[in-house]
Amino acid sequence: MENLPPCPECACEYTYEMNSLAVCPECAHEWNPESGAEDAGAGERVVKDAVGNVLRDGDTVVVVKTLKVKGSPSGIKAGTKVRNIRLIDGVDGHDIDCKVEGFGAMRLKSGVVKKG
Repeated sequence: MENLPPCPECACEYTYEMNSLAVCPECAHEWNPESGAEDAGAGERVVKDAVGNVLRDGDTVVVVKTLKVKGSPSGIKAGTKVRNIRLIDGVDGHDIDCKVEGFGAMRLKSGVVKKG
């Protein structure tokens, strides 16, 4: 087995190979270990909040407008802080995976939050 580099996302040393990709068991990040480090940031997509700030994994955001939630009479109120977000390639613009206190795990659109 060849020596694989640590994960570029979380620096985990326990990466393993799956087909032609390297996979991190801690954060589930997949990448091509044969491409140089210079190529790692070239294809990244940029996710911006409602006011144009660039969002990153682990950021804390604030909901800017009240959101309706199925099964909840009150919904998520404007001003609610959401900590430790994770950016994903979501469906219908829902590109933030997070846990909202009092509601649990859900996906939000980046257009309804601002970096806070």
